[in-house]
Amino acid sequence: MNPIVVVVHGGGASSISKDRKERVRQGILRAATVGYNILKQGGSAVDAVEGAVTVLEDDPDFNAGCGSVLNENGEVEMDASIMNGKDLSAGAVSAVRCIANPIKLARLVMDKTPHCFLTDQGAAKFAAASGIPTIPGQQLVTERNRKRLEKEKLEKDAQKADCQNNLGTVGAVAVDCQGNLAYATSTGGIVNKMPGRVGDTPCIGSGGYADNDIGAVSTTGHGESILKVNLARLALFHVEQGKSLEEAANASLGLMKSKVKGVGGIIMVNKAGEWAVKWTSTSMPWAAAKDGKLHSGIDFGDTSIINLS
Repeated sequence: MNPIVVVVHGGGASSISKDRKERVRQGILRAATVGYNILKQGGSAVDAVEGAVTVLEDDPDFNAGCGSVLNENGEVEMDASIMNGKDLSAGAVSAVRCIANPIKLARLVMDKTPHCFLTDQGAAKFAAASGIPTIPGQQLVTERNRKRLEKEKLEKDAQKADCQNNLGTVGAVAVDCQGNLAYATSTGGIVNKMPGRVGDTPCIGSGGYADNDIGAVSTTGHGESILKVNLARLALFHVEQGKSLEEAANASLGLMKSKVKGVGGIIMVNKAGEWAVKWTSTSMPWAAAKDGKLHSGIDFGDTSIINLS
Protein backbone atom coordinates (compact mmCIF):
# COMPACT_ATOMS: atom_id res chain seq x y z
CA MET A 1 0.00 0.00 0.00
CA ASN A 2 1.32 3.40 -0.97
CA PRO A 3 1.27 6.27 1.54
CA ILE A 4 -1.73 8.48 0.73
CA VAL A 5 -1.13 12.22 0.59
CA VAL A 6 -3.06 15.28 -0.54
CA VAL A 7 -1.66 18.82 -0.69
CA VAL A 8 -3.76 21.89 -1.53
CA HIS A 9 -3.07 25.58 -2.11
CA GLY A 10 -5.34 28.61 -2.08
CA GLY A 11 -3.23 30.78 -4.37
CA GLY A 12 -0.20 33.00 -4.02
CA ALA A 13 -1.17 36.34 -2.48
CA SER A 14 0.38 39.76 -1.90
CA SER A 15 -1.08 39.78 1.59
CA ILE A 16 -4.22 38.48 3.24
CA SER A 17 -6.12 40.82 5.53
CA LYS A 18 -6.55 39.80 9.18
CA ASP A 19 -10.32 39.42 8.89
CA ARG A 20 -9.96 37.03 5.91
CA LYS A 21 -7.01 35.02 7.25
CA GLU A 22 -9.01 32.74 9.53
CA ARG A 23 -11.66 32.08 6.88
CA VAL A 24 -8.96 31.28 4.34
CA ARG A 25 -7.23 28.94 6.81
CA GLN A 26 -10.48 27.11 7.54
CA GLY A 27 -11.28 26.82 3.83
CA ILE A 28 -7.91 25.32 2.98
CA LEU A 29 -8.11 22.86 5.89
CA ARG A 30 -11.59 21.83 4.78
CA ALA A 31 -10.40 21.18 1.22
CA ALA A 32 -7.41 19.09 2.32
CA THR A 33 -9.61 17.07 4.69
CA VAL A 34 -12.15 16.33 1.95
CA GLY A 35 -9.39 15.20 -0.42
CA TYR A 36 -7.72 13.07 2.25
CA ASN A 37 -10.98 11.38 3.21
CA ILE A 38 -11.58 10.44 -0.43
CA LEU A 39 -8.14 8.77 -0.48
CA LYS A 40 -8.75 7.08 2.89
CA GLN A 41 -11.90 5.50 1.51
CA GLY A 42 -9.91 4.04 -1.37
CA GLY A 43 -10.71 6.79 -3.87
CA SER A 44 -8.33 7.70 -6.67
CA ALA A 45 -5.89 10.61 -6.71
CA VAL A 46 -7.98 12.16 -9.50
CA ASP A 47 -11.13 11.95 -7.33
CA ALA A 48 -9.23 13.48 -4.41
CA VAL A 49 -7.86 16.51 -6.27
CA GLU A 50 -11.20 17.14 -7.95
CA GLY A 51 -12.97 16.91 -4.58
CA ALA A 52 -10.51 19.25 -2.84
CA VAL A 53 -10.62 21.86 -5.61
CA THR A 54 -14.44 21.73 -5.72
CA VAL A 55 -14.48 22.75 -2.03
CA LEU A 56 -12.32 25.78 -2.85
CA GLU A 57 -14.38 26.70 -5.93
CA ASP A 58 -17.45 26.75 -3.66
CA ASP A 59 -15.73 29.06 -1.15
CA PRO A 60 -16.05 32.80 -1.96
CA ASP A 61 -12.73 33.55 -0.23
CA PHE A 62 -10.74 31.97 -3.07
CA ASN A 63 -10.25 33.10 -6.67
CA ALA A 64 -12.03 30.20 -8.38
CA GLY A 65 -15.68 29.27 -8.90
CA CYS A 66 -17.91 31.54 -6.82
CA GLY A 67 -15.00 33.69 -5.60
CA SER A 68 -13.62 34.40 -9.08
CA VAL A 69 -12.26 37.85 -9.86
CA LEU A 70 -13.91 39.93 -12.60
CA ASN A 71 -12.74 40.83 -16.08
CA GLU A 72 -12.87 44.43 -17.35
CA ASN A 73 -16.58 44.02 -18.20
CA GLY A 74 -17.35 42.94 -14.63
CA GLU A 75 -17.91 39.31 -15.65
CA VAL A 76 -16.52 36.01 -14.42
CA GLU A 77 -14.54 33.82 -16.85
CA MET A 78 -12.93 30.74 -15.36
CA ASP A 79 -10.15 28.30 -16.30
CA ALA A 80 -9.36 24.84 -14.90
CA SER A 81 -7.36 21.69 -15.62
CA ILE A 82 -6.84 18.21 -14.21
CA MET A 83 -4.43 15.38 -15.02
CA ASN A 84 -3.99 11.71 -14.20
CA GLY A 85 -0.35 10.71 -13.70
CA LYS A 86 -1.11 7.06 -14.42
CA ASP A 87 -1.65 7.47 -18.18
CA LEU A 88 -1.12 11.25 -18.66
CA SER A 89 -4.79 11.73 -19.52
CA ALA A 90 -5.79 15.35 -19.00
CA GLY A 91 -8.77 17.68 -19.24
CA ALA A 92 -8.92 21.46 -19.35
CA VAL A 93 -11.41 24.27 -19.92
CA SER A 94 -10.91 28.00 -20.39
CA ALA A 95 -13.04 31.15 -20.46
CA VAL A 96 -16.04 29.27 -19.08
CA ARG A 97 -18.97 31.17 -17.60
CA CYS A 98 -22.10 30.46 -15.64
CA ILE A 99 -21.13 27.13 -14.06
CA ALA A 100 -20.28 26.60 -10.42
CA ASN A 101 -17.40 24.11 -10.77
CA PRO A 102 -15.09 24.36 -13.78
CA ILE A 103 -12.91 21.57 -12.36
CA LYS A 104 -15.82 19.12 -12.75
CA LEU A 105 -16.14 20.16 -16.38
CA ALA A 106 -12.38 19.69 -16.92
CA ARG A 107 -12.71 16.18 -15.44
CA LEU A 108 -15.50 15.39 -17.92
CA VAL A 109 -13.37 16.64 -20.82
CA MET A 110 -10.69 14.19 -19.67
CA ASP A 111 -13.04 11.25 -19.11
CA LYS A 112 -15.70 11.68 -21.80
CA THR A 113 -14.08 13.27 -24.86
CA PRO A 114 -11.12 12.41 -27.12
CA HIS A 115 -9.79 15.93 -26.45
CA CYS A 116 -7.71 17.55 -23.70
CA PHE A 117 -8.93 21.14 -23.85
CA LEU A 118 -12.26 22.85 -24.60
CA THR A 119 -12.82 26.59 -24.55
CA ASP A 120 -15.60 29.18 -24.34
CA GLN A 121 -18.71 28.24 -26.38
CA GLY A 122 -17.54 24.70 -27.15
CA ALA A 123 -16.95 24.12 -23.45
CA ALA A 124 -20.39 25.59 -22.67
CA LYS A 125 -22.11 23.29 -25.18
CA PHE A 126 -20.29 20.28 -23.79
CA ALA A 127 -21.24 21.30 -20.23
CA ALA A 128 -24.91 21.53 -21.21
CA ALA A 129 -24.78 18.19 -23.05
CA SER A 130 -23.13 16.61 -19.98
CA GLY A 131 -25.94 17.79 -17.71
CA ILE A 132 -23.92 20.41 -15.83
CA PRO A 133 -26.43 23.01 -14.64
CA THR A 134 -25.90 26.63 -15.67
CA ILE A 135 -26.25 29.33 -13.05
CA PRO A 136 -26.75 33.07 -13.64
CA GLY A 137 -23.34 34.70 -14.12
CA GLN A 138 -24.14 37.26 -11.42
CA GLN A 139 -24.41 34.44 -8.89
CA LEU A 140 -20.63 34.01 -9.15
CA VAL A 141 -19.95 37.71 -8.55
CA THR A 142 -19.13 38.69 -4.97
CA GLU A 143 -19.27 42.21 -3.52
CA ARG A 144 -15.59 41.89 -2.60
CA ASN A 145 -14.62 41.22 -6.22
CA ARG A 146 -16.80 44.07 -7.46
CA LYS A 147 -14.85 46.41 -5.19
CA ARG A 148 -11.53 44.91 -6.28
CA LEU A 149 -12.38 45.60 -9.93
CA GLU A 150 -13.32 49.21 -9.17
CA LYS A 151 -10.06 49.68 -7.28
CA GLU A 152 -7.99 48.12 -10.06
CA LYS A 153 -9.67 50.28 -12.73
CA LEU A 154 -8.93 53.40 -10.71
CA GLU A 155 -5.32 52.46 -10.06
CA LYS A 156 -4.06 51.28 -13.43
CA ASP A 157 -4.79 49.57 -16.71
CA ALA A 158 -4.25 45.84 -17.15
CA GLN A 159 -0.87 46.24 -18.89
CA LYS A 160 0.64 47.82 -15.81
CA ALA A 161 -1.13 45.55 -13.35
CA ASP A 162 1.04 44.67 -10.39
CA CYS A 163 2.05 41.00 -10.65
CA GLN A 164 1.77 40.64 -6.89
CA ASN A 165 -1.93 41.56 -6.87
CA ASN A 166 -2.98 38.93 -9.36
CA LEU A 167 -1.91 35.59 -8.04
CA GLY A 168 -5.05 33.82 -6.92
CA THR A 169 -5.59 30.25 -8.04
CA VAL A 170 -6.57 27.09 -6.19
CA GLY A 171 -5.01 23.70 -6.68
CA ALA A 172 -4.39 20.23 -5.33
CA VAL A 173 -2.00 17.31 -5.84
CA ALA A 174 -2.40 13.78 -4.50
CA VAL A 175 -1.01 10.27 -4.41
CA ASP A 176 -3.46 7.41 -3.82
CA CYS A 177 -3.09 3.93 -2.33
CA GLN A 178 -2.28 2.52 -5.80
CA GLY A 179 0.63 4.95 -6.16
CA ASN A 180 -1.17 7.02 -8.80
CA LEU A 181 -0.66 10.78 -8.91
CA ALA A 182 -2.92 13.61 -10.02
CA TYR A 183 -3.21 17.38 -10.00
CA ALA A 184 -6.08 19.84 -10.37
CA THR A 185 -5.91 23.65 -10.70
CA SER A 186 -8.74 26.19 -11.05
CA THR A 187 -8.96 29.99 -11.23
CA GLY A 188 -10.97 33.07 -12.08
CA GLY A 189 -7.84 34.62 -13.56
CA ILE A 190 -6.67 38.17 -12.91
CA VAL A 191 -8.66 41.27 -11.95
CA ASN A 192 -9.63 43.58 -14.82
CA LYS A 193 -8.31 41.15 -17.46
CA MET A 194 -9.37 41.52 -21.10
CA PRO A 195 -12.31 39.24 -21.93
CA GLY A 196 -10.93 36.01 -23.37
CA ARG A 197 -7.62 36.27 -21.51
CA VAL A 198 -6.37 32.82 -20.51
CA GLY A 199 -3.51 32.30 -18.07
CA ASP A 200 -1.47 29.29 -17.03
CA THR A 201 -4.14 27.41 -15.08
CA PRO A 202 -5.72 25.37 -17.90
CA CYS A 203 -2.42 24.82 -19.71
CA ILE A 204 -0.97 21.37 -19.05
CA GLY A 205 2.68 21.82 -18.06
CA SER A 206 2.21 25.36 -16.77
CA GLY A 207 -0.75 25.28 -14.37
CA GLY A 208 0.09 21.73 -13.35
CA TYR A 209 1.43 18.36 -14.42
CA ALA A 210 1.25 14.78 -13.18
CA ASP A 211 3.33 11.76 -14.14
CA ASN A 212 3.50 8.75 -11.82
CA ASP A 213 7.18 8.27 -12.67
CA ILE A 214 8.19 11.79 -11.61
CA GLY A 215 5.63 13.63 -9.50
CA ALA A 216 2.55 15.87 -9.50
CA VAL A 217 2.57 19.68 -9.36
CA SER A 218 0.00 22.46 -9.12
CA THR A 219 1.15 26.05 -9.52
CA THR A 220 -0.10 29.51 -8.65
CA GLY A 221 1.14 33.00 -9.38
CA HIS A 222 1.35 35.48 -12.22
CA GLY A 223 -0.13 33.48 -15.11
CA GLU A 224 1.81 35.09 -17.93
CA SER A 225 5.09 34.46 -16.09
CA ILE A 226 4.17 30.83 -15.35
CA LEU A 227 3.31 30.25 -19.03
CA LYS A 228 6.64 31.65 -20.20
CA VAL A 229 8.67 29.17 -18.12
CA ASN A 230 6.24 26.19 -18.18
CA LEU A 231 6.54 26.23 -14.40
CA ALA A 232 4.95 22.87 -13.53
CA ARG A 233 6.87 20.82 -16.07
CA LEU A 234 10.04 22.78 -15.30
CA ALA A 235 9.78 21.75 -11.64
CA LEU A 236 9.40 18.09 -12.66
CA PHE A 237 12.34 18.40 -15.05
CA HIS A 238 14.46 19.30 -12.01
CA VAL A 239 13.12 16.22 -10.21
CA GLU A 240 14.11 14.08 -13.22
CA GLN A 241 17.60 15.57 -12.91
CA GLY A 242 17.82 14.17 -9.37
CA LYS A 243 16.75 17.14 -7.26
CA SER A 244 14.49 16.68 -4.23
CA LEU A 245 10.96 18.11 -4.46
CA GLU A 246 11.96 21.12 -2.34
CA GLU A 247 15.05 21.81 -4.43
CA ALA A 248 13.06 21.43 -7.65
CA ALA A 249 10.34 23.83 -6.46
CA ASN A 250 12.94 26.39 -5.35
CA ALA A 251 14.92 26.11 -8.59
CA SER A 252 11.93 26.57 -10.87
CA LEU A 253 10.44 29.44 -8.85
CA GLY A 254 13.92 31.01 -8.75
CA LEU A 255 14.24 30.84 -12.52
CA MET A 256 10.79 32.40 -13.00
CA LYS A 257 11.79 35.26 -10.72
CA SER A 258 15.17 35.90 -12.34
CA LYS A 259 14.09 35.44 -15.98
CA VAL A 260 10.68 37.13 -16.08
CA LYS A 261 10.38 38.76 -12.63
CA GLY A 262 7.37 36.57 -11.85
CA VAL A 263 6.37 35.40 -8.39
CA GLY A 264 4.18 32.47 -7.43
CA GLY A 265 3.99 29.15 -5.65
CA ILE A 266 4.21 25.41 -6.16
CA ILE A 267 2.85 22.33 -4.39
CA MET A 268 4.35 18.94 -5.23
CA VAL A 269 4.00 15.28 -4.30
CA ASN A 270 5.63 12.06 -5.49
CA LYS A 271 4.83 8.36 -5.47
CA ALA A 272 6.82 7.82 -2.27
CA GLY A 273 4.47 10.20 -0.48
CA GLU A 274 7.02 13.00 -0.16
CA TRP A 275 5.55 16.49 -0.56
CA ALA A 276 6.75 20.07 -0.84
CA VAL A 277 5.20 23.52 -0.64
CA LYS A 278 7.15 26.60 -1.82
CA TRP A 279 6.32 30.17 -2.79
CA THR A 280 7.96 33.48 -3.69
CA SER A 281 4.82 35.61 -3.28
CA THR A 282 4.21 37.27 0.09
CA SER A 283 2.00 34.42 1.26
CA MET A 284 0.28 31.25 0.05
CA PRO A 285 -2.41 29.40 2.01
CA TRP A 286 -1.66 25.66 1.90
CA ALA A 287 -2.44 22.40 3.68
CA ALA A 288 -1.04 18.88 3.42
CA ALA A 289 -2.61 15.72 4.81
CA LYS A 290 -0.52 12.60 5.42
CA ASP A 291 -0.38 9.84 8.05
CA GLY A 292 -3.47 11.21 9.82
CA LYS A 293 -1.85 14.62 10.30
CA LEU A 294 -2.85 17.92 8.71
CA HIS A 295 -0.03 20.42 8.14
CA SER A 296 -0.95 23.97 7.10
CA GLY A 297 0.25 27.55 6.81
CA ILE A 298 -0.27 30.90 5.12
CA ASP A 299 2.88 32.99 5.69
CA PHE A 300 6.57 32.05 5.78
CA GLY A 301 7.48 30.30 9.01
CA ASP A 302 3.89 29.82 10.15
CA THR A 303 3.21 26.07 10.03
CA SER A 304 0.77 24.28 12.27
CA ILE A 305 0.04 20.55 12.55
CA ILE A 306 -3.19 19.04 13.81
CA ASN A 307 -4.37 15.46 14.08
CA LEU A 308 -7.12 14.36 11.73
CA SER A 309 -9.80 12.53 13.67
